[in-house]
Amino acid sequence: MPEGSYDLSGKRIFVAGHRGMVGSAIVRRLASENCEVLTAGRDRADLRRQTEAEALLRDLRPDVVFMAAAKVGGILANDTYPADFLFDNLMIAANVSKAAHEAGTEKFLFLGSSCIYPKLAPQPIEEESLLTGPLETTNEWYAVAKIAGIKIGQAFRRQYGWDFISGMPTNLYGPGDNFDLASSHVMPALLRKAHEAKLANAPSITVWGTGTPRREFLHVEDCADAAVFLMQHYSDEMHVNIGSGTDLSILELTQLVCDVVGYRGEIIHDLTKPDGTPRKLMSADRLRGMGWQPRIGLEDGVRRTYEWFQAHHA
Repeated sequence: MPEGSYDLSGKRIFVAGHRGMVGSAIVRRLASENCEVLTAGRDRADLRRQTEAEALLRDLRPDVVFMAAAKVGGILANDTYPADFLFDNLMIAANVSKAAHEAGTEKFLFLGSSCIYPKLAPQPIEEESLLTGPLETTNEWYAVAKIAGIKIGQAFRRQYGWDFISGMPTNLYGPGDNFDLASSHVMPALLRKAHEAKLANAPSITVWGTGTPRREFLHVEDCADAAVFLMQHYSDEMHVNIGSGTDLSILELTQLVCDVVGYRGEIIHDLTKPDGTPRKLMSADRLRGMGWQPRIGLEDGVRRTYEWFQAHHA
């Protein structure tokens, strides 16, 4: 496994997307490193616009970039706004990568998504499965943009020898998640549904699909730790999966969420809604082989997330 030793001490580190769930977790993780963290909100630069991205990176001149900026959403949002998900994420990836290289950035980490892999990829999904089959149709637009982000970095690495690496997180959850039912992912949506059903003493909650698809989840604090680990210890063209290495069915997840929330009603399945990919479990072998592993178990992580939701939203 290609490894390097990159010291973050004294580095100027730009976290793109610092207000999002992943970016804010990376900022918190970097607090324990002897480095200077740089951030910039949308009021300072729209990363979808090349001139604004270039001006920002010229001004910041970071040594390191954690690329966590993205337009994200669940199945409904992806399926409803395909043009936005494709264009926004493609522009952000291309603009920030090019601008960072031109500004003299030493090392760049691009964060993608597990949706880059084929819908029916062999499980658990190894990094080599990329581009070996058709994508899941409900989020292919987002996936295409993230695949392009990987390839942009690989191209810069090949042509210029730039130290660009990519990490592919699995389904993430935790503090700072989006709990809007119209645009959220499955975990925060279930937490909010169960919480509101409990308060209303509702007899049931409804979940999309059959409940049989299996999904993998990783707490965002573990993702941030893995991202910093990769920045410090990895340097190669191949992207690296960032996951927990275990999965469970949507029904099992729903039951776990209801237990954590304390909701005792019935779980009803809306079979008119799509299931999405039947199973999406990424291989954790590459990252485990480097010596990293997650620390936050699923039940503990769901409990922490629910506590955060109650404190900030409920």
